[in-house]
Amino acid sequence: MDNKNVEERKAAYFSGMAMLIIAILLSVLSVFLLLWAVGVSTFGFYLSAGSILWLPVSVCWAVVVLIFFGLYILKPNEAYAFTIFGKYYGSINEAGFYFINPFAFPTQISKDDTGFSITTAGATIWKPAIRKISLKATTLNNEKQKINDQLGNPIEIGIVVIWRVVNTAKAVFNVDDYFQFLSTQCDAALRNIVRMYPYDIHNQEGTEGADELSLRGSSREIAEQIRVEIQEKVDVAGLEIMEARITHLAYSPEIAAAMLQRQQASAIIAARALIVRGAVGMVEQALKELSEHSIVELDNERKAAMVSNLLVVLCGNKDPQPIVNSGTIY
Repeated sequence: MDNKNVEERKAAYFSGMAMLIIAILLSVLSVFLLLWAVGVSTFGFYLSAGSILWLPVSVCWAVVVLIFFGLYILKPNEAYAFTIFGKYYGSINEAGFYFINPFAFPTQISKDDTGFSITTAGATIWKPAIRKISLKATTLNNEKQKINDQLGNPIEIGIVVIWRVVNTAKAVFNVDDYFQFLSTQCDAALRNIVRMYPYDIHNQEGTEGADELSLRGSSREIAEQIRVEIQEKVDVAGLEIMEARITHLAYSPEIAAAMLQRQQASAIIAARALIVRGAVGMVEQALKELSEHSIVELDNERKAAMVSNLLVVLCGNKDPQPIVNSGTIY
């Protein structure tokens, strides 16, 4: 079979409980035949019959051993991918007690788990090979990365990805180690997406753009694009990306202080623009009401002076100091 086109299929199996009962019955039968053969040989009766009895005893033991080699128990959300003589035999991904062809063995899912004893720091430990494939939703929390955004500003960003295995054959045979494969593809997808967008968007007036996407202002949309990008890359490994979230987003330390000053300046400009627009509206309303109610008649020069004074009062950073004029304004 061409491993590049491995597709998942269900392995042939029998009821594990039924085969276990058969194994127990064969064990009892073998013990009975063994005692019979020993008794016949001990007392010297029917020596030929005693020799013949050893054959079914040996057959029963061999069958019992093969049955026990083929018994497997699966818990919910676990799976096995079996191979027989180097070829893909099939997968089982439902909880239960099964009997599989005893010559079919579950495939090791990670090359790092050798199953041999290894020595670490002078101590010998046992590292069994992992053969069960977990179908549970798993969280991958990659380390923070330093990436340049669309404007070339270095930023630190981290994501968390929730994923699961949906095709055991692809996960085991199409990639060497699907854990490492997923982590690498997450890093690559994150870099591709982050480079397409700026950290933040501000126009010349200091107001944030409403229609354009940014990493800070559109985190949900960006996270969805990252999820789609990762999904396209890991389809070959039989993985499903359920969700991707941005967990950390900040400017790199070397430019964080400068960018903070820029944000503060943008916020001040935006606030000033709002204050000026409000002050102009208030002055316009004041002049309109004075004219409509004929409270006072002001020429252009007095109107200009009044506008100037009102704008100073409304747009100033400090509270105004009132001056009482006891005389005439003319």
